[in-house]
Amino acid sequence: MPENNQNPLTFVTSTVGNAAGGVSKAAGGIVGAAGRGVGDTVTGVTGDTGKPIGDALSSLGNGIEGGAKSVGDGVEDAGKGKKDFLSK
Repeated sequence: MPENNQNPLTFVTSTVGNAAGGVSKAAGGIVGAAGRGVGDTVTGVTGDTGKPIGDALSSLGNGIEGGAKSVGDGVEDAGKGKKDFLSK
């Protein structure tokens, strides 16, 4: 519910921004964990031969997770009306 002096539009924008940012970060976390899991599995099954591929998959998962977190943080900041959310 909006606070006493809060514009209802600001409240809705903030709520939607926080929700979308949270979903983005959660999805990124899931994809990142899955990428690391697949990478570790490939490395474990194939040993030294598949280690470069396993490491690459793990790194890809980490990159996706980091990117989704950054996007989620930006969406949340935009929803809060922060003016410098693009400069992170």
